[in-house]
Amino acid sequence: MRTSERVYFENEAGIRLCGIIDRPEAEPFAVALFSHCFTCTKDLKAIVRISRRLAENGIAVLRFDFAGLGDSDGVFSDSNFDSNCADVRAAFKFISDHVAQPSLLIGHSLGGSAMVTVANEFDSVNALATIASPSTTMHLADYLEGVNPAIVDEGQGEVVIGGRTHLLKQQLLVNLREQDLPQRLASLTIPHLILHPLEDQTLPYWHAEKMLEMTGGAGSLVTLEDSDHLLVERDGEGEFVGDLINLWFRRSTN
Repeated sequence: MRTSERVYFENEAGIRLCGIIDRPEAEPFAVALFSHCFTCTKDLKAIVRISRRLAENGIAVLRFDFAGLGDSDGVFSDSNFDSNCADVRAAFKFISDHVAQPSLLIGHSLGGSAMVTVANEFDSVNALATIASPSTTMHLADYLEGVNPAIVDEGQGEVVIGGRTHLLKQQLLVNLREQDLPQRLASLTIPHLILHPLEDQTLPYWHAEKMLEMTGGAGSLVTLEDSDHLLVERDGEGEFVGDLINLWFRRSTN
């Protein structure tokens, strides 16, 4: 059994963010913080299913929307990778103050990159799981510029992602190119579970192999067969990934 509670909190810029806490019926064994992918939300089916499965297994989870997305306030075109990391810090503080300090960080795609970037800042965190995440943030900047060169040439431009049109500014691409994700990966000391669909059409599987090579923590790579980037094409994939994370987390932190 589990319960779900909608919560609100502010980031360092004073923008109100929205999240959902999925809780087990009894006192949680641990607390996790979950960040979503680029232009996604906390309500992505895979994130909901993974979070609820973890709650059923005794782990409370806060999943939240980055500023400008989902139910959070803010303007998406004004956000960037650094602001996403700041939102993670705000979410960490909120759940620490209201439930307990998280010991597990989970991130999907670019949300996983944010978790890699901030992981060493939190003493209570002793495990990290990334799902279909990149080995560098450069690829996204290059991809977005290729889709619409106006983002760089004119300072802003629109792109269609997941069937939705988003206005992006040049500052986002500049910020993505400023990140040194390989160095952040190498500096990790906590166990790192890397999950990646073998036939991921959005982010090739070699990113997972590179992450395994670079991560400084005890790396574990799980290949998700017959899956896709959003984990929706195979029935029960979200629950399966939730079970995997739960079992790996308990074993790696025992």
